[in-house]
Amino acid sequence: MSESSDAAVSDRGFAIYVHWPYCARKCPYCDFNVFAAKDRDPEPLLAAINADLGDWRARSGPREVTSVFFGGGTPSLLSGGQIASILERIDSLWGLGADAEVTLEANPEDRARLPDIARAGVDRVSLGVQSLDEEELRFLGRLHRPEDALDAFDLARKSFPSVSLDFIYGLPEQTLDAWAVQLDRALELGADHLSLYELSVEPGAAFAYAVRRGEWAPMDDDVAADLMEFTYERTASGGMPAYEISNHARSPEHRSRHNSVYWRSGDWVGVGPGAHGRLTTESGRVAIECERQPARYVEQVTNTGRGWRVSEPLSELDQARERVSMGLRMTSGIPVGDLADLGFSLDGDAIAELTEQGLITKADGRVALTIAGRLAADRVAAMISP
Repeated sequence: MSESSDAAVSDRGFAIYVHWPYCARKCPYCDFNVFAAKDRDPEPLLAAINADLGDWRARSGPREVTSVFFGGGTPSLLSGGQIASILERIDSLWGLGADAEVTLEANPEDRARLPDIARAGVDRVSLGVQSLDEEELRFLGRLHRPEDALDAFDLARKSFPSVSLDFIYGLPEQTLDAWAVQLDRALELGADHLSLYELSVEPGAAFAYAVRRGEWAPMDDDVAADLMEFTYERTASGGMPAYEISNHARSPEHRSRHNSVYWRSGDWVGVGPGAHGRLTTESGRVAIECERQPARYVEQVTNTGRGWRVSEPLSELDQARERVSMGLRMTSGIPVGDLADLGFSLDGDAIAELTEQGLITKADGRVALTIAGRLAADRVAAMISP
């Protein structure tokens, strides 16, 4: 790798993702790699994660960690002491940057643990509220009630410098007016960050089987597009403009620095069952996926010292296309010359065509999606990619 390439990778950030795969109950819309917590002893998996981090350090070399993200699953099932042990391990291996962002996903029913989690070194929490309507929460298979979510938010506000709330919209037969009520309540709470996701029916999730059985039908695409456009307009007027397709922040300092590493195609370590990572080394950039089953992950780390089961080299063309598809998710878009170090360029003819169609803008040396373009983000990315 050239010296300039090293600099480009460094500028894009270096993050750690820790996947905790256990949940009290799997939500019917979820297709993530999760398992029922039951009465499992967490210690073997914690030990394996900490050991796996050591293998990643040997592969990555010295880097400063810009962010850590505890995702799942439900990492709020962990105690503050267990979270602190992972953060201490990361700091001892690489060193946490002085302003490193440490985020943890939490469910409202685990709210009593939030002060302990904050004391462990987490400075940003993402609460899975999903809805403030009791009937919608039942449909989504959530265990908490609206009042639980409000209590969790109040406690999070007292415990963390930055609080993000997750909501899901586009439920079957949900009207624009019904979503407006939910969105206005979310804005009125005064969170620092909102992640607003359109409900998708993913293959393998329980909802996919329910739809196949004819129990309910997904929202019409045109109605879903109307809700999405309304979401951008209402959040912008409410002081929470989108900075990415599904993410909104009250101010730049509350934008997710960890997710920005993904969107800017930086490097990240992924540990825990089913976690993914990207790492740029002297021999090239690789995509890594960990063993998915918790017991097998623990066994593999115990026997080999590493948790990954797939390590695939990414060609420069693969990297270029990934940069475009991920980078366009940000409302700021991507620099026109972002692919130059890989030997590629954006398709100028496609850019001109899509600009005329009102799907993208090209200004100040950057290409970005318009609101209409965000509704067709995958198609736009494919058209302008090499």
